[in-house]
Amino acid sequence: MSAELEDINEECGVFGVWGHSDAARLTYFGLHALQHRGQEGAGIVSNDHGQLHGYRGLGLLTKVFSNEQVMERLTGNCAIGHVRYATAGSGSVDNIQPFLFRFHDGDVALAHNGNLTNCTSLRNSLEDNGAIFHSNSDTEILMHLIRRSNKPTFMEGLKEALRTVHGGFAYLLLTQDALIGATDPNGFRPLSLGRMQNGAYVLASETCALDIVSAEFIRDIEPGEIIVINDEGYRIEHYTDHVQHAVCSMEFIYFARPDSNIYGINVHSARKRMGIRLAKESPVDADMVIGVPNSSLSAAAGFAEATGIPNEMGLIKNQYVARTFIQPTQELREQGVRMKLSAVRGVVAGKRVIVIDDSIVRGTTSKRIVQLLREAGAKEVHMRISSPPLKYPCFYGIDIQTTKELIAAKHSVEEIREYINADSLAFLSLDGLVESIGLHKPAPYGGLCVAYFNGDYPTALDDYRDEFLASLTPQEREHLQEVKQNSKYSHESLI
Repeated sequence: MSAELEDINEECGVFGVWGHSDAARLTYFGLHALQHRGQEGAGIVSNDHGQLHGYRGLGLLTKVFSNEQVMERLTGNCAIGHVRYATAGSGSVDNIQPFLFRFHDGDVALAHNGNLTNCTSLRNSLEDNGAIFHSNSDTEILMHLIRRSNKPTFMEGLKEALRTVHGGFAYLLLTQDALIGATDPNGFRPLSLGRMQNGAYVLASETCALDIVSAEFIRDIEPGEIIVINDEGYRIEHYTDHVQHAVCSMEFIYFARPDSNIYGINVHSARKRMGIRLAKESPVDADMVIGVPNSSLSAAAGFAEATGIPNEMGLIKNQYVARTFIQPTQELREQGVRMKLSAVRGVVAGKRVIVIDDSIVRGTTSKRIVQLLREAGAKEVHMRISSPPLKYPCFYGIDIQTTKELIAAKHSVEEIREYINADSLAFLSLDGLVESIGLHKPAPYGGLCVAYFNGDYPTALDDYRDEFLASLTPQEREHLQEVKQNSKYSHESLI
């Protein structure tokens, strides 16, 4: 992952399997491939002839499931699992998923990737009507809605609940007789279906998890769809017709693994095209191109290929240092950068260097990278960013919910350049990003969500709206009013 974007965290990763004799262990392998999506906690629930067994804990997957006896207790040929980073709810073990609910008429396990924009209002309403929550995660809300539904079947209750929750989500549910997956009406959060050679079906947040268990990709779960998997196979149902693709562009820029495909687009190839487009938009004369490890390496390869400038390893990442976002102070975060990244003096000394990174969030990490390269003897340091400037929060499952943490929200490109002490700085254009990813869906921005760059949100912000608007200056509110008037979306969204 890139050093700058490690201050911003992905929501979660989910994995499920139906019809494998060692389902829990297979789920462990699948979650291992998704570990980059959540490092705070992990859990697995298995289904053994209708009996659900669960285990969850804080920490990395290998820590939570370090005891072989734990895996031996998770018997059965069906399972779901979850790796978590907290976007809603605190980091206590009570919030680690999957949640396992034991009802008089059958057990249900639930895991969620994303963030609900109407979580607070729904929770308050449910509590006012007698609901008792066992966590402060937004995930639990769905089960309360299902159980309080007056619909005659579990599936009809689930569809009603899915129409009630708003925001970005990919849900997995494990019942006594089915594995169920569901995605939000915009497809913010990816979910893919695969099949193993023995006939077992697999659902995962990314296709890299399908690959790790040798499952053949079948299809993506489209916005507004429910997939039901049982011993008879799988079927697709819809809970709403009001759908419009707005796939999170940050999945392509940073969060997803480069070997994953999202709606048929390979992540590495998309990032490489971003680098090629960036080179065309913002060329600079230099001696070498350097990608900030790890997720910027693809864009760096594209930039170098397009310019003919050698692609060198000028920055080295220590893979054994804890991620910088867990540090409680800015001083300790900067110390984490010094521990994590090193400049290769023998490569960069006396050279004009182009540094490719995914984004600039607070700017402190970029500033430190420039300083590292100058201390190593770089003659010039030019920063090129393979995405547009991050100016607005995300409310659909990425941990950016205020503008104050985004340097580009308050400063011009030139001011950022001065702050990080680079010789030049340029970002990829929004059109360049959309065209480089190449999703080409019949929807605004080619089917991507780009609200973090331009403020054009695909949905209403619900509970986040008033606080977000209050955080803006009068000029920023006026700008967002213009954005709404010119929005490519047809709904009444932000203001």
